[in-house]
Amino acid sequence: HKKTTGPEILAAFQSQGKKLDCWVTGYGTGGTFAGAGEAIKAGSPTTKIVLSEPKAAPLVQSGKEQERKEVMGKFGAPAGAHPEWKPHPIQGWTPNFIPKVCEDGLKLKIHDEVMLVDGKDAIDTAIQLAQKEGIFCGISGGAT
Repeated sequence: HKKTTGPEILAAFQSQGKKLDCWVTGYGTGGTFAGAGEAIKAGSPTTKIVLSEPKAAPLVQSGKEQERKEVMGKFGAPAGAHPEWKPHPIQGWTPNFIPKVCEDGLKLKIHDEVMLVDGKDAIDTAIQLAQKEGIFCGISGGAT
């Protein structure tokens, strides 16, 4: 994402002569957040980056670190579920642990804000996007 997604997002705005004011993303593995986020911040330092996560599962927002363990000779696997995780309807977002890739992105301090998103609001927004704008997206699209 650092070499592709982030630069592609910036190029799309630059080709139109427009400025990217804000980029909002959730996280599954954290790859898009960490990679694209790092590229966006490097190419457009004034762009505000918002990391979203479900209100029902505020892992990052909680400030509680993810416990990690060594697996197959490598350190970084989650040692168990994060204590703040609860089931939520935003598919693909926020597994029951903070992935190491996401944690590494957080340490880069590329995000400006963490925003909690209510699952019902995400569902309602996805429906409204389809009905009013013709944009068919999943719940995670409604969440961002």
